[in-house]
Amino acid sequence: MFSKISRYRNVPVVTAPDAGGRELAAVDIRLLPDVTGDFRHTVDGGDRLDQLGYKYYSQPLQWWNIADANPAFLWPLDLLDKGVIVTTRFPVTVAGVPPWSAVFQSLLGRLGVEDVQAAEDIQLVPKQVDAGGGQKVTIMDQQFSRAVLVTYNRMNVGADALAALIAAAGFSVASFTEIGQLGQDIVIPPRPGA
Repeated sequence: MFSKISRYRNVPVVTAPDAGGRELAAVDIRLLPDVTGDFRHTVDGGDRLDQLGYKYYSQPLQWWNIADANPAFLWPLDLLDKGVIVTTRFPVTVAGVPPWSAVFQSLLGRLGVEDVQAAEDIQLVPKQVDAGGGQKVTIMDQQFSRAVLVTYNRMNVGADALAALIAAAGFSVASFTEIGQLGQDIVIPPRPGA
């Protein structure tokens, strides 16, 4: 039923009833195997799963070995930053108290938005100040940065619409960036049977 390189060839066949009560043959759930691997691949925008399968196993259909070795990703396309669920970082500024409650309520009420997080960072940056008598000294000054991190389904909503919701809640929104897999490493397991 399955080819010798299929990930389902050793999965048992079970019977399951359909809506009409007939017993039909079906393939049981395939549990992820324990996969180890020390070799890493840095994800590039031009990567494709079949090409990675060919590059590392000389067989394009073996891409699933790479997916099994990276169980943190729910869908294989997430490995390559091509999935539909994405997280975008929206840098924001606001005068006064940040209206976090309003932005959370607005974003979480939007179809497709799965998670919203506020990020507030403090960095120490060198700053020249006048110490009197024409003498300048360098001090370390606090610089605040804020961002709204939104995880959403890009099939339901786009980053521009989310930026508009954030702005409507009272923030000024700077250029946003998608937080993804590009430039990140994924595990490449050894060749099956090696």
